[in-house]
Amino acid sequence: MKITKLRFRVFFYTMALTLFLTACSDVNPKETTLAPPTAVDSAQKMSFDHRHNKARDMDKHPFEHKFAQQCIARELENSINKEIDRARFKEPCLCIATYLMKKLTAKEAQKFLREQKHTQSLRIRYENAAYHCLQKKQAPQPPTIFKTR
Repeated sequence: MKITKLRFRVFFYTMALTLFLTACSDVNPKETTLAPPTAVDSAQKMSFDHRHNKARDMDKHPFEHKFAQQCIARELENSINKEIDRARFKEPCLCIATYLMKKLTAKEAQKFLREQKHTQSLRIRYENAAYHCLQKKQAPQPPTIFKTR
């Protein structure tokens, strides 16, 4: 009988101690008084969800032509028949330049036109544009042995 009373008391004191300790703990840190925020002009506030400025069409147009010319020149470097290849590369290079121009920023256009620098984002977009423009060509049809409807 003494053992059960002892167990009951130990259990009771343990529960009381745990309730007391959990009730005293504070999950939320205590609020500290902060200095009042200083007035900041709305022009000085920095917002991370702003739109990036896009280059105007008049700024992008020279980029399109210069990029297409460089693309054709790059493809003609190892060409044997330059006149035929120039006509063949003109359409895909212009397609790539137009595709790049659609999402071009003013900073990238400036770096390309004035500083002759190719940014990493421009290279990534170039690969995407090349895939997009060169996949548009229709694949040749396989030969049909038996004519079926």
